[in-house]
Amino acid sequence: MNAPLSRRSFLVQSGVALGTVAMAPHLFAAEPQFKISLAEWSLHRALGEKKLTNLDFPKVAKQEFGLDAVEYVNQFFKDKAGDEAYLDELRRICDGEGVRSLLIMCDGEGSLGDPDDAARNQAVENHHQWVRAGKRLGCHSIRVNAATGGKGSFEEQQKRAADGLRSLAGYAAPHGLNVIVENHGGLSSNGTWLAGVMKMVNLPNCGTLPDFGNFRIAPGEEYDRYQGIKELMPFAKGVSAKSYDFDEAGNETKMDYARILQIVTEAGYHGYVGIEYEGSRLGEYEGIRATRRLLERVREELG
Repeated sequence: MNAPLSRRSFLVQSGVALGTVAMAPHLFAAEPQFKISLAEWSLHRALGEKKLTNLDFPKVAKQEFGLDAVEYVNQFFKDKAGDEAYLDELRRICDGEGVRSLLIMCDGEGSLGDPDDAARNQAVENHHQWVRAGKRLGCHSIRVNAATGGKGSFEEQQKRAADGLRSLAGYAAPHGLNVIVENHGGLSSNGTWLAGVMKMVNLPNCGTLPDFGNFRIAPGEEYDRYQGIKELMPFAKGVSAKSYDFDEAGNETKMDYARILQIVTEAGYHGYVGIEYEGSRLGEYEGIRATRRLLERVREELG
């Protein structure tokens, strides 16, 4: 019995059989399983050492790595959230490079699940400026943390996080933005917990940003990454391809990218997967390129 054809092979062979590939090749250019973007944290050392600025980031993404979509980190333009002239300049740079701004990763604005009502409401309000900045840049989302302060039961912390997220998502909706939560330590790295929070919020513009690497709940306590990604993918509006190091064959040494990306695509996700290199053995540029090569190879294997 012949081996089954991949989707890509079937399209190409069918086109040849019909004699139409030569006449209209665009009809048989299979869409990729996912697209690849660059998360700004991949360059955090260069940015921290002032070798690059946030305004340089879109140009580097396109000119150095050939990537046409970026994900910002707010700490690299922390004082610019309300600076419309700055944001407009950043958008002009992106437009000039043919780069799309996808999202802003927001940290340091308070705990959206804080046990104190006033502090929780203040955290929600602190994020409003990033919703407005995201809209001005043309982003689809801001990424937030479901931090709760670690106080209360499993269910109590879910309810508080859901309360803060529901309020922020309500503010973001008229701006056309999503509020998405990354597994980023603590209970947010428990896939069951965060999926439960999403069900409690139950709003179309509130979702997740599954990160391949952030599944440490506490020192010495790790959540199963493959189970966690599977639990978070039904709510995903972005995906973060964390990477640390690579073996001689180009595979990530801490995780099985093929297995993860199979979970991602089987969930019906075909959007951007953002490179977030966080290793130290390879330089940042080399690590970004190694991550891209691995993503492209697995994408080709998935057909």
